[in-house]
Amino acid sequence: METIDIKTLLAALNWRYATKKFDPSRKIPDATWAALEQALVLSPSSYGLQPWKFLVIENPALREQLKANSWGQAQVTDASHFLVLTAKTDLTEVDVERYVQSIASVRGQKRSDLQGNYDMMVGSLVKGPRHAHIKEWAKRQTYIAFGNLMTSAALLGVDACPMEGIDAAKFDELLGLPATGYITVAACALGYRAGDDKYATYKKVRYPVGEMVEHR
Repeated sequence: METIDIKTLLAALNWRYATKKFDPSRKIPDATWAALEQALVLSPSSYGLQPWKFLVIENPALREQLKANSWGQAQVTDASHFLVLTAKTDLTEVDVERYVQSIASVRGQKRSDLQGNYDMMVGSLVKGPRHAHIKEWAKRQTYIAFGNLMTSAALLGVDACPMEGIDAAKFDELLGLPATGYITVAACALGYRAGDDKYATYKKVRYPVGEMVEHR
């Protein structure tokens, strides 16, 4: 595996910011966007269960409706791509079985050899006390993918704006999510910054590493 050097990583993370103004004329190349979709899919999750779905909103009229329920933020319509990150509202034995069957298929294992994995996941997340909070668990998993997306975008030179300033319930309604078993968690606009976005010149405000990281 090829690796990037430390300087490249830190330069990308310093370069990125929550882009407020996108250049509507610039579109993310198909190959680059496909790589970002792969980055989402390759994100880690607890047990590997992937309790999420990512909606790429391409319909201009729908993006206008979502903008109206995002405090009118222009990023929703001006960015090259607009993504809504959703999480499962529940987890059942069917979901766990699907994942275990996938493991068996991808790794060439017998389903019977994975019964222990199945029992452990069902006991923890479906029948155990954690199930009472499964929706919040799924949301937290989705944020792992969210962070992975933004870092991957920065490394590819793509700007991003994470967005929680949205009416999630209205998003659910507009996207027809109630019948699917998913709920809106957050959104992300991606594309390329406008040349006159003043926020691009602002210095990052971060507390020193020595205050934020403790070695014990």
